[in-house]
Amino acid sequence: MNPAGKEKLDYQLARQRLVCLFQEAEAAYLAGTSPTVPPQIKEAADILFHSSTQSYRETLLGCGLARMLDPTINIRLPYTQLGPNAFSGRTLDERVVNPFLHEQNIPCSKGPYLATFRRSVQFDKDTAQGLRDKKGYEAFLDFLSAFEQAQTEEEIQNLLRYLLYRFIQLREAAHIKLARVVRLSLEQYDQLLDGLLEEKSGGLIPVLLAVAMFKTLCQYFNLDWEIQWQGINVADKASGAGGDITIRRAGQVLLAIEVTERPIDCSRVVSTFQTKISPQAIQDYLFLLTKHFPDDDARSMALRYFAQGHDVSFLQVKPWLIHLLGTIGARGRQEFTNRFLELLDSPEVPASLKVRWNQLVERIVSR
Repeated sequence: MNPAGKEKLDYQLARQRLVCLFQEAEAAYLAGTSPTVPPQIKEAADILFHSSTQSYRETLLGCGLARMLDPTINIRLPYTQLGPNAFSGRTLDERVVNPFLHEQNIPCSKGPYLATFRRSVQFDKDTAQGLRDKKGYEAFLDFLSAFEQAQTEEEIQNLLRYLLYRFIQLREAAHIKLARVVRLSLEQYDQLLDGLLEEKSGGLIPVLLAVAMFKTLCQYFNLDWEIQWQGINVADKASGAGGDITIRRAGQVLLAIEVTERPIDCSRVVSTFQTKISPQAIQDYLFLLTKHFPDDDARSMALRYFAQGHDVSFLQVKPWLIHLLGTIGARGRQEFTNRFLELLDSPEVPASLKVRWNQLVERIVSR
């Protein structure tokens, strides 16, 4: 056993494990699948995340991390002087938990989470006597017991994933203030687009970028376009749209655009023609691709449709955006940024994407 007062945790490793678990919880949230936990844990979490005492849930996160990293730690003893199996809850919070929550724009305490408790506190039932929110503290102890009773590291990780999932829900209910930028160079836009398009968004980010650009072109060149677009999960057939984005003039379709992260093969082109292009007599149809070039068979099929009077074209999103950003100049680029931020600020856009924008902007402008 380590003597009292000696650090037992690897804080760099704690940060790494927290990041990985958070990414897994975020992916589960975006997929609409909550980590599975017993009903009593859900009930405890409901109380904790409706409590005005933020430090209970933040302390719990630190305790869960400590339990995962070193099962010999007594997570009820968050001060090292309390014994050889105690740990420094304050140091874990200051170096790992609190900075991470702030980076992710999750509503949390500004100072150390242990400030709610008296110094040298032990997390037991007797501590409740000096606390206002006794119901929240009881829920905290129930969740803490679950960490203690977990038999495997995977069980502990699952409890942490669920706890982080609830933090993500908390963030979704809050308003994320988007970082604003006065101007960006083409090189900075290049870096920004790389980061945005790498983000797992279910195809939403490239659609928002494309819509922002079409709106910018309409404003910049004073075009009489009607630009309509729909959510990424809305079926085109059900909505009657020709694609993710439809541009009309005087009610007539000028261009239909499908923004896709999936590879384009011949069968995809044929299916799109039969279900959208031909029934709606669309003459100009554009596939905007985030990654993959269409294969040779897909290109050959597009040429066959061209001979029948239907332009079916393929462009990659990032080069298309960069070329247009270079064409419309500084004023146009600022208009594009403003349009994109208007779309990104929508309540329907997951907070994770807003946080990612803020992180990318901070990284790029600080270089």
